[in-house]
Amino acid sequence: MTTAPATTAPAASAGHAARKVRLRGERSPIASVALHLTLIVASVIAVFPVLWVLLTSLKPAAYATTTDFFKETTFENYTNLIQNTKFLTWFGNSVLVAGLTTLLGVIVSASTGYAVSRFRFPGKRGLMWTLLITQMFPVAVLIVPIYNIMAGMGLLNQPAGLVITYLTISVPFCAWMMKGFFDTIPREIDESGQVDGLTPFGTFWRLILPLAKPGLAVTAFYSFITAWGEVAYASAFMVGEDNLTLAGGLQLFVNQYGAQWGPMTAASVLIAIPAALVFLFAQRHLVTGMSAGAVKG
Repeated sequence: MTTAPATTAPAASAGHAARKVRLRGERSPIASVALHLTLIVASVIAVFPVLWVLLTSLKPAAYATTTDFFKETTFENYTNLIQNTKFLTWFGNSVLVAGLTTLLGVIVSASTGYAVSRFRFPGKRGLMWTLLITQMFPVAVLIVPIYNIMAGMGLLNQPAGLVITYLTISVPFCAWMMKGFFDTIPREIDESGQVDGLTPFGTFWRLILPLAKPGLAVTAFYSFITAWGEVAYASAFMVGEDNLTLAGGLQLFVNQYGAQWGPMTAASVLIAIPAALVFLFAQRHLVTGMSAGAVKG
């Protein structure tokens, strides 16, 4: 009579333990269904306001406040908005202000973040504290003093005034973010640039910035959104239909007697398109920058 090898029992126990570990990591059917239902509900809640605005923009004025979304669907709100209002002028003003804010915001934030990350200079700690403290003041506190400053400089009702104002909002946050991003880039890269004869600016421009594409993409997106969707400063600093941005123009559709839901929702849809495109652009470069940084590092 033969007996099983002594190793059979331990092997069987190990296999049983491995199966238990695998089973322990798997979700039960009930948990899986609950998870998917939760995700579906969260998605519906997130998409519902956007879908409501889109469908309302396709309804005639008679059904603007009803739930008859697919009754007499029309593009009349869009045609009236473009042909009978100053929407294209507002759109152009917003593109100018947001474009300049994005460009200058990226340049100033990247150079400031790099300087604070790499160099020691008098006032460095004070500059860092200043960038941090400026984020603590709400718009309601800043709008009056900034208004007086812009009035004294003759920049009210001028795109330059809005650009400067938006830079005071976006640059402190983005400079701190870029400083943290530059801290993750090895200093040996700067030293190698100096060995090759590059100036500090040449090192920054040719070696560091290509590795900082993820941070630059986020900085550009934040600066653009700050200028594109801001309402308080745009409404206070700009007057006259030809000088308004989109934020100020939308307010013309609301008065003490009611709101023009058709053109307002149509404008909201058109305003959201550039923001979505900028997000897709930043997202694409974010992934590309991360891959390039991983290869070069």
